[in-house]
Parts: sequence; structure tokens; C-alpha cells
Amino acid sequence: MSDKKMPAAEASNVDTPSYELAFHVLPTVAEGEVVAVFSTLKDIITKHGGELTLEEAPERFDLAYEIIRYLEGRNRRFTSAYFGWVRFTVAPSEIDEISQEVTAVNELLRHILIKLTKNEEAHPFYFHEALQETVSETIEVNEETAVVEPAADAKDTKAAEESQKDGEEAGEKV
Repeated sequence: MSDKKMPAAEASNVDTPSYELAFHVLPTVAEGEVVAVFSTLKDIITKHGGELTLEEAPERFDLAYEIIRYLEGRNRRFTSAYFGWVRFTVAPSEIDEISQEVTAVNELLRHILIKLTKNEEAHPFYFHEALQETVSETIEVNEETAVVEPAADAKDTKAAEESQKDGEEAGEKV
């Protein structure tokens, strides 16, 4: 063991794990009010002694699948939501209380609170940035300007048929 003493600032961070709260805000929430919901979530974390480290503000996007949630006396179907996340450090003893308070936020469609590994902490994933990179451009094509090329398999099939015909014709001549 080393006789070196760790500075107090570093010692306090050793026992404080990092967490991430990822969430979907209901699409029925007005766009201007989404910021208030995000602030509410961050306030819940800081109220319990959490220190915010990184965040991605919620933005609306289409969900990969439909989510059904019982709301206002009936099951409602949602195909889009506002997605965002916030990373923070906090004492593990506060996580249950934070989770209970976040669950009570009625504007959330769903959420997840996870403890980050060192690798996850070092490499945050920015969802909205990645989503923009994958958006492809759609172009309109009409019949007059379209160029149709036969598939590679079709070319190979046609060449094989011609070769077989040539072989059969050669066999008949002999």
C-alpha cells in the first residue's frame, strides 16, 4: 500500500457513483412546457444532493413502437414522445427517493434510472445527434428520368441460361 494521502476533493468522489435518468415526456405536453418538466426532474435530483454532470434536452421523435398507457380513465396510445436524459452523481442512499419522486411526475410516459459503469460514464451517447446523422434524404423519381438496372442475380441467371442453351445446341450437333 502507498503512504500517499488522497486529496479531499478526490476522496469525496470515490464513493459517489454516477447515474443516468432517461425519460419520455408525453407528446400531449405542449412543446413550451417540456422545458419545465425537464427542470422539475433536475430539481428533484439536486434536492436530494445530486450533482448534474451531463444532459440532453428532450426533443420530440417518433417511437419505434406504440406505447399504451392508462391515462385519464382510459388506455391511450402514443407513437411519439419527447426523449431526454440527465446524468448525475449522488449518494446511493438517495436513489430510492429520487426514483419515487420521478415516478410521481404525471407528464412522463416512461423513465429509467440506471447506475453507469465507468465505460458508460466516459462515453455518453447523444441520441438526438445520432438520430440526425441517420436521417436519409428522400428524392422523387418519375418514369422518364428513372434508370432501371437489372439486379446482379438476374444478369447471372440470364448468362447461365444462355450458357446452358449453347451447351445443349453443341450436344445436338455432335
